[in-house]
Amino acid sequence: MESEAIGAIGLGLLLVLMILRVPVALTMLIVGVVGFAQIISWDAAVAQLKTVPVEVLSNYSFSAVPMFILMGVLAAHSGMAGKLFDSTRVICGGWKGGLAIAAVGSCGIFSAISGSSLATASTMTRVALPEMERYGYNRGLATGALAAGGTLGIMIPPSIALLIYAILTEQSVGDMFMAGLIPGLLGLVMYSLTVTLVMWLRPSLAVAGEPTAWKEKLLSLTGLVPFFGVFLVMILGIYFGAFTPTEGASVGAFATLLYALVKGMRGAQLWASVQETLALSAVVFFMLVGAETLGYFISVSRISFSITDMLYGMDLTPIVVVLCILALYFVLGMFMDSIAMLVITVPVVYPIIQAMGIDPVWFGILTVLTVELGLMTPPVGMNVFVIKAMAPHVGLGEIFKGVAPFVVSDLLRLALLIAFPILSTMFLL
Repeated sequence: MESEAIGAIGLGLLLVLMILRVPVALTMLIVGVVGFAQIISWDAAVAQLKTVPVEVLSNYSFSAVPMFILMGVLAAHSGMAGKLFDSTRVICGGWKGGLAIAAVGSCGIFSAISGSSLATASTMTRVALPEMERYGYNRGLATGALAAGGTLGIMIPPSIALLIYAILTEQSVGDMFMAGLIPGLLGLVMYSLTVTLVMWLRPSLAVAGEPTAWKEKLLSLTGLVPFFGVFLVMILGIYFGAFTPTEGASVGAFATLLYALVKGMRGAQLWASVQETLALSAVVFFMLVGAETLGYFISVSRISFSITDMLYGMDLTPIVVVLCILALYFVLGMFMDSIAMLVITVPVVYPIIQAMGIDPVWFGILTVLTVELGLMTPPVGMNVFVIKAMAPHVGLGEIFKGVAPFVVSDLLRLALLIAFPILSTMFLL
């Protein structure tokens, strides 16, 4: 049997195993090893099982992953998130829908040091949802704003998704972070405008919060200082070459740890934070080992080159190819976890992008944004299920209905980034 046919069968088996609820990391590992053995040999496939985990776990660039996770966990456990929401709530005091805008803003700022959409969504739901319910906010609007705000963590640097894309495609992590800055901030602004528009169309969904004086608003900015301090140290340090992105992750984690210690975090809380970081990091690294193994199989099967040749034969323009791939990501995002989708598909589509001469950094931003949409869309919508777990009294239908305007907002943002690539590339190193 030809290698391309084995590659196609392997990808089909990959989908079947995921439908059967086999863990994604294990699915990639099984298909990668068995497929590689069918094309090369079982001896070579078994040898991979010894070398690939060592390659992944000893890769210096990947050491940033647990540092970013630790940073977000410490921020969540040290009370930084509560102070953040209190500050944004005061700043938006008196506005119609101000608490929802404050929730979105808090998610965007928290994600700047969290790097994880799921961590952002769960942390800010715990902090902000009770307050919005106390003021009589429609539960769909409240949970929809939090589900959408949580997705900002996948784009605003430092982002674990951008980091993984950069490593898988051998792009500069610093370039990917800089490229995600404007699209991430654009998402924050557009989500806030979406809340404002919803309030204009359906004013009964929320009430104006307690008005606050300008002096209170200015004093509340002190609650944002820890976040902006850590964020600016990392981003400016990376941008101006003071340290690498990996070193920047360590600097950010250390700064967050110092804040947590100053605020009184001690033994049991610190140990719980370390345990949570280790558990989340293990999941990510297991998926990366599976993705690396699958990538070797896809490479020797040459299926990516066959798809590229087919696209050349169809005489499609690069932008049409990009739109087709993004459409595929949008559909897959309805059923798969965002990180899993990246590590499975990037080894397949990236050679096509290279062959078509498409800017890999710009394409990476479009890919991550489309993956971000999958965090809000049914039937999976990971952020929606996270919020459902945190607020079991709110129905899934209510949350999906509440998040719908934000999905439209993201589609508009995606269209802007496709039409104006400069929005992603203006700050490249």
